[in-house]
This record gives sequence, structure tokens and C-alpha cells, in this order.
Amino acid sequence: MDVEAPKDVGHGQAAAAAPVRGRAARWLLVAINCGMLVVGTTGGPLLSRLYFSKGGHRQWLSAWLETGGWPLLLVPLAASYLSRRARHLGAALFLTPPRVLLAGAVLGVLTGADDFIYAYGLAYLPVSTSAILISTQLAFTVFFARLVVRQRLTAATLNAVALLTIGAVVLGLHTSNDRPAGVTNGKYWMGFFLTLGAAALYGLILPLVELAYKHAAGGGRAVTYALVMEMQLVMGFFATAFCTVGMIVNKDFQAIPREAKQYELGETRYYTVLVFSAILWEFFFVGAVGVIFCVHTLLAGIIIAVFIPITEVLGVIFLHEKFSSEKGVALVLSLWGLASYSYGEYTDAKAKKRAASEAGAS
Repeated sequence: MDVEAPKDVGHGQAAAAAPVRGRAARWLLVAINCGMLVVGTTGGPLLSRLYFSKGGHRQWLSAWLETGGWPLLLVPLAASYLSRRARHLGAALFLTPPRVLLAGAVLGVLTGADDFIYAYGLAYLPVSTSAILISTQLAFTVFFARLVVRQRLTAATLNAVALLTIGAVVLGLHTSNDRPAGVTNGKYWMGFFLTLGAAALYGLILPLVELAYKHAAGGGRAVTYALVMEMQLVMGFFATAFCTVGMIVNKDFQAIPREAKQYELGETRYYTVLVFSAILWEFFFVGAVGVIFCVHTLLAGIIIAVFIPITEVLGVIFLHEKFSSEKGVALVLSLWGLASYSYGEYTDAKAKKRAASEAGAS
């Protein structure tokens, strides 16, 4: 994988993301980022819910963990810098223009706020219900992608959105029976609407990230995967800083040792849950921005939404939540939605290739 591979974001399509080392390297990059996004989408919420269900009570800590893994990005970024420096001693430390770094800082604060809203909602909802509500981010992503980056909408995309939305509605039919023990009706509905708000905010953040890439490409500058990682590093740092302030005000750092000793799974497993939660959430965010870089915003939204029912199945297996007939129907609808989107992308790419061939022949 070539972290210096450039992307012509002006076209906004997957074909414009071809790395200099060939199509195979590009598809490897796509596969790796899609894989990270899938792992983060399914594993992150499960570990966050496990934290709350077994005795965790700190919403700011849970939010902090969602971006607290940002230092992991220092390793590939350091390797990228050393590679550039080996080729040119005067290589800049950062590839990202200052104004884009500033945009990344703002997006990081928004991400931190979104993390807290999501964590607060998840504290009062089962992961299955939370997953239902988060799946609505696809509709928000489609709306904001059209508004912010003028993303073209195809019939296949709209069909996928419709199927996924119907799946969310079907799942919503049984939410009243999923209220966790000890959670009041008021707290349940507060968690419900906060999670819905988190879905809306993240639906806005995704196209804003793509817009930042477009600005980074100003003046003919190549947008590389290393630049994307720099953006995610800045976003992760400021999101974590935002949540750190919340933890300090809420005195979460002092509470962590006490909470670890009272955790139902034991002190060692408490810290294990925290560490792996941070790692899996970092997979989610890196995978999301990577998919946006390699393809576009809508594919990131589709992947997040389509694996919501998979998260539900994992919740049944590992957290012993109920698997109703509604969840089975939603799973089928979500897989149908993914198939519809994939087929639409395939036919669109085939049509463009045919058109390019005909133009070259003439």
C-alpha cells in the first residue's frame, strides 16, 4: 500500500482515486479501509455497550475512547515522513495546508461532541436499539452529501437508502420492549433522541470531511492517503481534547480506579474493554475517512448502515439480547440495500468505461 498515493478529488468518484502504483494497489487500499470500517462499525458499539452493561457509568470516558486511539496513526505518518525525507531532505513535516488543518480541528471538536451525544444515548439504550437509530445517519448523509459536496444521487443509491430506512422502521416496531433494566422511561427516550441527534450530526460530518479534501486539492495539490491520515490525526486529537475537558470537569479520571474495582467482569477485563474499545473505534474513524478518500461519502454511509443488523446479531450472541423476527427482516432488507448499491456502482462504472472507450476510438 502506497500511503503517498494521490487522489484527484475534483472528480469525486472511485476511478479518480487510482494510486500511482496501479489499480491493484488502489483496490487493496479500498479493501483495507472498508475492512477497518466494518470492524469498527460492529465492534465499537458492542464494546461501548459492554462497558455500560457491566457497571460502567462514565459517559465522557466512553466518548473519549471513541477517538482516544489517535496516537496509533503516528506510526504510519512517521513512516511516511521518513520516506519523503529520504527522497528529499527538505520535505515538509505536514502535507496538509494550514487552513485545512484548521478545518480538521473544527471537525474534530464536532466529532467529540458527536461522540459524547452518542455515548450518553448508548448508556440508556440496548445496542440493538442504538444501532437502529444510528442507521438513520445514511439518510442524513445522503441529504448533506447532496447539499455540501453536490454528490450525484443514482436510482440504485436511493433504492438502497429506501431499503435501509424501511429496515430501521421495521426494527423500530419492537424498541419499547428493549428498555434495559433500571432505566426509567424518561432516560430511555432521552437516549433515543440523543442517539438520533448523533446520527444526524455524523451525517453532516462525513460530507464536510470530503469538502475539506476538495479544499486541500486547491492549486493543483495532490491529495494523498498520508494527507488523509494527517487530517484524521488532527480530528482525533481535537475530539479527544474536547472529551478530556469533559472528563476533567466530571472528575472521570479520579473515578476510573474505583469503577475498575467494582466492574462486574473484574478489574483486568475493565481495562481490557477500555483499550480494545479505543482501538476498534479508531478503526471505525480511520476506515470512514479512508473510504471517503478512496471512493466517496455515500459508500462510507452505506457501509455503516448496512452493518447495523450485523451489530444486532453480535449483540444477540455476545450481550444476550433478543433476536426478534423484525431483526431478521431488517437484516434481509439491509443486505438487499447493499446489493442494490453495489450493482448500481458496478453498472455505472461499466457505462463510464464503455463511454471512455468509445470516446477514445473516435
